[in-house]
Amino acid sequence: MPEQKRDQKRSGEAGVLPADPGAIAAPPDITAAAEQRGYSGTGLAARLIALGVPADVLAEAQALARVNGAGMVDILIQKKAVSEEALLAAMSAECGIPFWIQLPTDHMNTDFTALFSIQYLKKQKIIPLETPQGFVVAIHDPSNFQAVDDLCRLLGREERPVVLATQEEIQAAINLAYDLSRSTAKEFFQEMNEESTDSLISEIEETGDLLDETSDAPIIKLVNLLLSGAIKDRASDIHIEPYQSTVKVRYRIDGILYDILSLPRKIHSPLVSRVKIMAKLNIAEKRLPQDGRIEIKVADRSVDIRVSTIPTAFGERVVLRLLDKTASILMLSDLGMDDRKIGIFNRLIKSPYGIVLVTGPTGSGKTTTLYAALTSINHPEVNIITIEDPIEYQIDGIGQIQVNPKIELTFAHGLRSIVRQDPDIILVGEIRDRETAEIAIQSSLTGHLVFSTLHTNDAASAVTRLIDMGIEPFLVTSSVIAIIAQRLVRVLCPKCKEASTPDDESLANLGVDKKQLENHVLYRKQGCAACMNTGYRGRTAIFEILILDDPLKRLILKTSDSNQIQDEAMRRGMTNLLQDGAQKVLAGVTTIEEVFRVTRILKRENDLEV
Repeated sequence: MPEQKRDQKRSGEAGVLPADPGAIAAPPDITAAAEQRGYSGTGLAARLIALGVPADVLAEAQALARVNGAGMVDILIQKKAVSEEALLAAMSAECGIPFWIQLPTDHMNTDFTALFSIQYLKKQKIIPLETPQGFVVAIHDPSNFQAVDDLCRLLGREERPVVLATQEEIQAAINLAYDLSRSTAKEFFQEMNEESTDSLISEIEETGDLLDETSDAPIIKLVNLLLSGAIKDRASDIHIEPYQSTVKVRYRIDGILYDILSLPRKIHSPLVSRVKIMAKLNIAEKRLPQDGRIEIKVADRSVDIRVSTIPTAFGERVVLRLLDKTASILMLSDLGMDDRKIGIFNRLIKSPYGIVLVTGPTGSGKTTTLYAALTSINHPEVNIITIEDPIEYQIDGIGQIQVNPKIELTFAHGLRSIVRQDPDIILVGEIRDRETAEIAIQSSLTGHLVFSTLHTNDAASAVTRLIDMGIEPFLVTSSVIAIIAQRLVRVLCPKCKEASTPDDESLANLGVDKKQLENHVLYRKQGCAACMNTGYRGRTAIFEILILDDPLKRLILKTSDSNQIQDEAMRRGMTNLLQDGAQKVLAGVTTIEEVFRVTRILKRENDLEV
């Protein structure tokens, strides 16, 4: 270890950086602490013994380091002999190298990404940074001085100032650097145009082996850039749409489609073939719709991609649905409900039996709401089983079944089997037919709490839909305890939104009185680099919760008219989607235009005139 220390000091002698204020300090009296544990030596070993590392574990780690050439840091952390932060703090004190708890990445220079592969830096756990203190190399293991020398030499740097950082911090900085430096599909195709589009298109068409992942074929690079660009831009879908002379690529971001790229028609066939090969689809079959999936990893994010192709007049149209599997499941407080609605929802999902329905169009966040509900009531003493199409998030402690029509595992057939698994709570991904609805109702009447979704415009329409399926009104009133309708509205970008005063007609359509504006500031969208000049970044939900109490049940037994049910529910205190959206506008979360967009309310000047 003394030799490593001398070499490390030689490697870093040209620059000494101040210690980070948040660094963890090593024990003050190292020798005394080590002697108390029966160790009489000095140096790093004494510091580690003082931290609580058993002497036999330390000796074994030193032997492994000598035999395998591995670093002491990795070995001791793998053996869980000491926490990573405490170990790096001890290394810092012994080697005289600052330990930075957090790496400054606000103004990162990414030029080095052209010289080093991301795999090399991740393997060495090392990254060069430009910081307010100057150039610095962040490392995880101070004994890895050879990598520091090689990196600085290739960068043309004579000084070699180093700091210690945790593996997580270094990995995050590496991912950010390569994410920022990655060119976009549009830039790539512009470069293709500059070099002569025709020759590069012919190169794409002549690519022999599309399965070769390591190939530098332009079509492979183009698809990779489309996928990584979509993930970077927070897109939920990628649309590849062929037309007579062009191929359009569009991303759906925060529920809205944006044109990203327009490609020559010649690129359509190899582009679709590459996607179909990645999704393990039949590239020879172009007349029938196909469905498949792709699993990819971008930096530290694992992404599941659902691929759907359909034949059109100008070729196959492809839609890729992106699902970030590393994204955390939202809690109830993150959905966008106010405290009153959270209280109501909490009581509903803790009911001993009954059906709770969540309604709304495709992409309105119904599944996310149900996952948040399941997460909040997921306890060891409760048996929860779901049947879904597809399984969007995997939750520990919950049995999840994937629908598979090819083997006749439908919602109805799966639900019949679930009931025999002694469940307390059941989630049915969607009620699509009478059979599924009947089994769900039977399950709720026999003491199970059932969650499911329906595609209807509002909460009251769900009652009409169930009765239209052939469910008797008395069964609906006996089983359904609540119906929740929801929509997603885009959230104003916090960096560029500006205060505004809306016109009287908009306020009237929203149902807001001018006097209410005295205590609130309303905003309008602007647009900046942070929100891709859209004025919005992220989404939140607006809700209406219809609770089937006795008066509503008596009304449903008389009529299935959704308008009458809606009116009665609002008389009994229900807040509809428009009213909940108005509260979001008054709170400065979104705009009047967004609420009108998702609740189908149009201002008169936008209406069609005859």
